[in-house]
Amino acid sequence: MAKDLDPQFQSMDEKAAQEAHGLSLRAAVLSLVFFVVSLIWMRKAGLIALGAQIGESVPVIPAVGAVLILTLLSPILRRLPRFMRMPEHQVLLVYSFLVIAVSMPSVGVVRQILPQITVPYYFAGPENEYETLTQDLPQWLSPDPQVIRTMYEGSDTGAVPWEAWVTPLAAWTLFLLATFVTMYALMLIFRRQWIEKEHLTFPIVRLVLDMADQTGHRVAGGFIRNPIMWAGFLLAAIYNVMNMLNAWNPAIPALGKSFNIGALFTERPWTGMGGLAIHWRPENFGIGYLVPADILLSVWVFALLMRLANVAQIGMGYDISGFPFERQQAWGGYLAFGLVLLWVGRHHLRDVFSKALTGNPRVDDSDEPFSYRTAVIAMVLGFAGMLVFGVMSGLWLWVAAVYFGICILFSIVYARARAEAGAALVWLFPISQAWEMLFNVGGSAVFQRGGSWRNLGALGMHFWLARGYFPSMSAYQIEGFRIAEDAGIRQRTMVYWLIAALLIGLVGAYVIHLNVYYGFGANILEGGTTQGGARVRSAVQAWDTLSGFVKAHKQVAWKETGAGIAGFAITIILVVLRSIFLRFPLHPLGFVMVMSYAGPIWGPFFIVWVIKSLVLRIGGMGTYRRAIPFFLGLVIGHFFTAGVVWGSLSLVNDMYRRYGVWFG
Repeated sequence: MAKDLDPQFQSMDEKAAQEAHGLSLRAAVLSLVFFVVSLIWMRKAGLIALGAQIGESVPVIPAVGAVLILTLLSPILRRLPRFMRMPEHQVLLVYSFLVIAVSMPSVGVVRQILPQITVPYYFAGPENEYETLTQDLPQWLSPDPQVIRTMYEGSDTGAVPWEAWVTPLAAWTLFLLATFVTMYALMLIFRRQWIEKEHLTFPIVRLVLDMADQTGHRVAGGFIRNPIMWAGFLLAAIYNVMNMLNAWNPAIPALGKSFNIGALFTERPWTGMGGLAIHWRPENFGIGYLVPADILLSVWVFALLMRLANVAQIGMGYDISGFPFERQQAWGGYLAFGLVLLWVGRHHLRDVFSKALTGNPRVDDSDEPFSYRTAVIAMVLGFAGMLVFGVMSGLWLWVAAVYFGICILFSIVYARARAEAGAALVWLFPISQAWEMLFNVGGSAVFQRGGSWRNLGALGMHFWLARGYFPSMSAYQIEGFRIAEDAGIRQRTMVYWLIAALLIGLVGAYVIHLNVYYGFGANILEGGTTQGGARVRSAVQAWDTLSGFVKAHKQVAWKETGAGIAGFAITIILVVLRSIFLRFPLHPLGFVMVMSYAGPIWGPFFIVWVIKSLVLRIGGMGTYRRAIPFFLGLVIGHFFTAGVVWGSLSLVNDMYRRYGVWFG
């Protein structure tokens, strides 16, 4: 794999000389303080006002803000008594806590789960078959229907009936914990393969480490004090400030959020280029500079090829709706790339299981956070816990194994995309496809037998796992291992601290969501009017799909299935070509990224690819490294102005509606 940034981290000698640090009380307290502030902010800006989704960015904005604040204050804190100082490794523990904890109340986890488990009871009616789907489901999956009604319509007092919610919330928390542990165990198993053997670049980690640098010893060198960084920061700030001023006064010129190239093509068959736009997302420009050149190239090449394929099929007179089925190709590509990762790491995985099962003395796991035996046991028990929950909730065992297995495999691929290509997009995975592909490939009749619809109803309850981004937490887990290794933090401390972040984050998420739901009514929140906001509507859509199966079973969707097979085949072909031709320029990871979520990344990656190629050709590696702070400054400047400043304004006025900033 390409290793453009291999020198970015400390040498092994430097790491060996470091003391292994644990978690201090001050770091724990600060983590909780920042999290409480984030909850208050998300409650107003994300749920009520819908002004900024600060938990949707990568990394989450409160974590970035915490690192910046503590790093800027470090010269002052160093003059205080020792117990009040915040050295770099403690700052990074605060960051690691927040990226997990703040994600839980965001749009892809609890805000996805609560509507999913309540929609079929509130919206049930003669026009749908929701009652048929839920009649055989266990009662502990959701609270009483009357409790659900007041959640959507608001209660007279605004009080939350916690006694009715304790059982379902406890049950789903156990499932989330089992899923988190399963993913964490897998990331521990892949840790040595990805970090020590393949030397993946971890662009997000690079950003965070440079932000937290208090001594100037990293590649960027005194990141916060670097004028080149502030130049990038200023450019991103100007871009956002002009857009903000334009929101107040449209006469003020501004670049806007995107440039629609597809609108330039008005004649058939070139109308197939529709939807092709360059999104001005500074974070993707900044992180993109750290991405290996072959992945940058692959992303924009495949994005253009997909549009040209659409042009070709229109030119031939087909004009097939949905073509070229990017999302379906994405699940095929993700499946193929996941299997490739298992194949590439087969020797390492053989050693892991050999050590775990037989205690093979030739395999040394002494430098791992936990022994390989512990990791394998945690993986098996975690996945077994998922299966037990699934079966108890109504899923057939084989359906639970297939569905959960696909979701876990997708989480591995997403973590790899973050480790190798930065991928500063939390939605960069085949959204909903782990769920939809079951019915596209097999039809719906195979999931129902006799007069019971329990299995399909249970699949409806678990739709959020494919639609939300909880599986993407695996990326923060593997990045946590990388941060701990470079900052001299005890790996076990990081593991326990992230599990604590999960549980604390879930509690905080439950508290703010249910309080707001019962205080205002879920129907009118998050952009809703009388039928709920975005998350409620996505849950309704999933249940409507299942309701349609009750009326008439879905047959195999051959076009969508064929697209998935094509995505699988293309990914494998790219892998084979790269193994045969060492200089083959197209990377399979670029293909699966484009199929998953091309819109926000292809334009920035194309522009950065041009810039990076010129810098390396004209100025060499030295110039390339000196420019890194500028591009990281773009990321920080955007997060600060669009996230912190504009997101804060949404707390006091509604101007955010004229300039909506979404980071995911």
